[in-house]
This record gives sequence, C-alpha cells and structure tokens, in this order.
Amino acid sequence: MGETPSGGAPWRDWVGRQEIAVDRLHAGPARALAATLNRHDDIAVDDGARLPPLWLWLYFLAPAPMAQVGPDGHPKRGGFLPPVELPRRMWAGSRCRFHADAHIGDAAERVSTIRSVEEKTGRAGAMAFVTVRHETRAAGKLVMEEEQDIVYVAMPERYAPPPATPAPACAFNEAVAIDPVLLFRFSALTFNGHRIHYDRPYATDVEKYPGLVVHGPLQAILLFDAAERWAPGRRAHSFMFRGMRPLFDFDAVSLRGRAREDGGLDLFTANGEGAIGMQASLTFDDDATVVAGSG
Repeated sequence: MGETPSGGAPWRDWVGRQEIAVDRLHAGPARALAATLNRHDDIAVDDGARLPPLWLWLYFLAPAPMAQVGPDGHPKRGGFLPPVELPRRMWAGSRCRFHADAHIGDAAERVSTIRSVEEKTGRAGAMAFVTVRHETRAAGKLVMEEEQDIVYVAMPERYAPPPATPAPACAFNEAVAIDPVLLFRFSALTFNGHRIHYDRPYATDVEKYPGLVVHGPLQAILLFDAAERWAPGRRAHSFMFRGMRPLFDFDAVSLRGRAREDGGLDLFTANGEGAIGMQASLTFDDDATVVAGSG
C-alpha cells in the first residue's frame, strides 16, 4: 500500500481498523431534516415511524472538541481515519445496500471498518483514497451496509473543475432551491464542520472554489427522496452514487431521473447548464413495498 506522506507507518497498518458507535435514533434530528427539506407535512417523524434509509447519516456523529479541529473545520487527522496529509478531503461516493427498515426511537449500532487505503496520481496530482465500510444495526437487526469512498487531494492554486458531463434526457426533472441557509442547516444536522459549505471567504480564498459547495450527502438524500416520490411504495434494495462535479450555492440545481429496463432508476443532480453534479443508481426489491410509518 505504500507509506504515509510523512514517511510513517505503512498504510496497511490502518486497513482493518474498526470503530464502534452506538446511538438512539431520536426524533429530533429527523424532524429537523424533514423541515429543512420542506417534507415536514408528509414524512412521519414520531417514535415508531420508518426512518428514511439515508437519514441514518444524521446519527452516530463524533463531536470532536474544538481543540481537535483542523483549519478546514474537520477533526484533525490521525484518529480513526489514517493521517493522510493531503489537505483537501471529500466524500467521493458510496455504495449502500438496505436490508430492513430502521425506526425512530430504535437503539442503533454502527461498526465502521477501514477496507483500503490507496495512493494514486490523477489529473489533480497526488491523491489518496480511503474506503470505509459501515454496518448499521437498529433494534438488533442489520438495516444498512455502506462502503464510503473518501478522497484526499492537494490544495489547488486555482479552481479547475472536472470536464462537464451533460445529463441525459430524463423522465423526471424537478428544481430544488439551494441557498446558504440550507447548506448551513445540513452542516449543523450532520455535525459537518467543513468550512467549504458555510464559510464563503474560506471556500473561495483557501480552497479556491467559486462559491459554497453543496454537500455530497445532501445531494444523495435529495435524489433518494425524489426517487421515493417518483416510485411510491417500492422498497429500495441498493443505492450507489458518485460525485462528478461540484455544485454551488448559486447554481440552479435540478433533480433528474429515468427508469431503466431492469426496473431501477438512474438519477442525477445537475446545474443550470445541465452538467451532472452527482450520478446515482437505485435498485428496488421487486416483491416488497413500503408503507409509510411501518417496517
């Protein structure tokens, strides 16, 4: 696997490292996200109600003390994640599989394991990829497995976006309002201190973005939420997403989707010019349905 940039222990020493977190799926975070997404009137958030699968990201948060926070707002390197010294860190994508519903009020546990650490050289120069596997149980049953890809890159001298990929023709297309208040609220709900989402001078002057960056997990939640409305009653089996190009608070963002021949959905976020921000794929269990508020 190679060595850390500082010449420390080999990366293989980090592979297999585990972290266990426990939490209770209280109604408060779910109620706050429902209000933030303007879904407060049609998503049940009382004890016993079904928790939308990706809303598990509201829980198992690690509130690092301020003395342990780095200049970018993230916790300093070298805790559970390896101490990669490349300064810019991004959640590049995930592969999720759903086994059962979690419910508001459930006692829950998440076991996280570092699956791999790899160094590569790409268009942006030196890069490091860390893949973390999460297994989440609620009320004693496995509800979700996720492999999450985290990428580290050098800080650029100027903003150079990836080439634009036009979104394909889609059967579903709806606008979603993005603004700094939404980004701030989502950062607060997920205890994400990364300053690119709410601190405009930092985002533009230090990380060289042209505006505040729309969170990857926020885009994923918006796409999954839209897909559940486009295909009501169907139970999700798996969901994969990958960031293609940053979206910003000034973009005219849309959520787009189209059905596949296998019965699943291809999903995209796009900016006002139709360039893909995130692409995703959702598959369904053919013989299962979801009833709101039940398992």
